[in-house]
Amino acid sequence: MLAQQHRMRAKAQFSKTTRSGARSGRRNLVLYTVKTPGETTSIGFIVSKSVGNAVTRNKTKRRLRELIAPFVSEHPNGYSLVIRALPAAAHADYLQLSSDLDSALASVLKKLDAAPVAAQSSEATATSTTQGEER
Repeated sequence: MLAQQHRMRAKAQFSKTTRSGARSGRRNLVLYTVKTPGETTSIGFIVSKSVGNAVTRNKTKRRLRELIAPFVSEHPNGYSLVIRALPAAAHADYLQLSSDLDSALASVLKKLDAAPVAAQSSEATATSTTQGEER
């Protein structure tokens, strides 16, 4: 179970996370992630009616909540994640959801770590070009 401080509830938080940052999709889910330095890690779940009836949706949410808990305990600060369950998640077993979440999480974290490096390298290129023109 996720602690209350790690739960995402406000629409603004969901919007900020899904519209910016990194995204990675798999057969059963889509993961949206944004780095939030200095803030508590927050997790949100989107499980629509297309996944199934209320019992199926809640079962899917419980599984995803349990699967993301180790990540939250390793990284209590610095991330905002939204997990969107796709209709295939209703028929997926625990191991399939686990492997999809793990691979999506690895992909998203790799993208987030690569983003600042790419921005720094483009700044360095622009700086070296500018300095070259001054000579």
